[in-house]
Amino acid sequence: MNDFTGSYIVTGAGLIAAYFWGEHVHLGTGWLCVFIAVILGILEVSLSFDNAVVNAMKLEKMTPVWRHRFLTWGIAIAVFGMRFLFPILVVAIFAKLSMLEVTKIALTNVDKYAYYLHQTHAPIVSFGGMFLMMLFLHYFFNHEKDVHWIKKIEEPLAHLDHVRGIEVILSLAILITLHYAVPKEQALSVVISGVFGILIYLMIDGLTHYLERHEQMRLAKCAEGAKCTGLVSFIYLELIDASFSLDGVLGAFALSKDIIIITIGLAIGAMFVRSLTIMLVEKKTLARFIYLEHGAHWAIGALAAIMFISTVKEVPEVVTGLIGFGFIAAAFISSVIYNKKLENKLADK
Repeated sequence: MNDFTGSYIVTGAGLIAAYFWGEHVHLGTGWLCVFIAVILGILEVSLSFDNAVVNAMKLEKMTPVWRHRFLTWGIAIAVFGMRFLFPILVVAIFAKLSMLEVTKIALTNVDKYAYYLHQTHAPIVSFGGMFLMMLFLHYFFNHEKDVHWIKKIEEPLAHLDHVRGIEVILSLAILITLHYAVPKEQALSVVISGVFGILIYLMIDGLTHYLERHEQMRLAKCAEGAKCTGLVSFIYLELIDASFSLDGVLGAFALSKDIIIITIGLAIGAMFVRSLTIMLVEKKTLARFIYLEHGAHWAIGALAAIMFISTVKEVPEVVTGLIGFGFIAAAFISSVIYNKKLENKLADK
């Protein structure tokens, strides 16, 4: 339970803040704001089981110092950066307004802010969807991966990495399709956002591989080599978290248009997801349940597809959450069955 101590503290402080903010904005709505914050926190956790598993995969290779920074610095970035600042930045860019003006609108005219955010929905999810699609394809297009969960699908996919740049080709093909599917006035912004999602993934992934495969060179050039590696992995995790959080941020406006309450609720959920990630690492859960990684990446692929669909048609958050949780649960059950079969074989010998 020690892994969740910080989450309980953040939850308590957040709910108190939600109550007083509600009373400040409109007398008598404090408990309603508390209720909405709780629901938003649950929504964030339900949408992020796969995020926790993917984060745990990366954190296993990081030092305890950087794991701690992910839980402290990372939560600050996730809450203030992605749940508050990022939507304001996106609205400012596409609405051609200053960030200060958009912040003022978000705090004083929630309906107008929600309208602007709705107008930027397609390019936002295009960016996040492309980043996640690249992550999904890169994981399964790997002939060196010898553990397969859904073998009839995963084994053929593994050999597609012999086609150089196949992930980029498929992602761009999806992006071109989106270009023709979305309204004409949004087509250009969707393409630009999607291309940036692909480019940023390639940049971070390439830098990560460079540091991992050239350890001696890295140590020679950087006296604090471990810090350099940890920093790149930290940035990589934050970008993954950012892509996962886009759906939650946009979907939260269905429950509340108050950006402060939304930030508090999603912050509570984000903190629990990070605590869950640390627990998965410390308890070596991924090593014990070998198909969890596969389930998480199938959920990532499904989330990316849902993001693409949402550029032209609204998809309920409950659908997104259930699909992601379904993949994780199925992978967990398959891992348990695999472990029992392995134990029986060892017992027979």
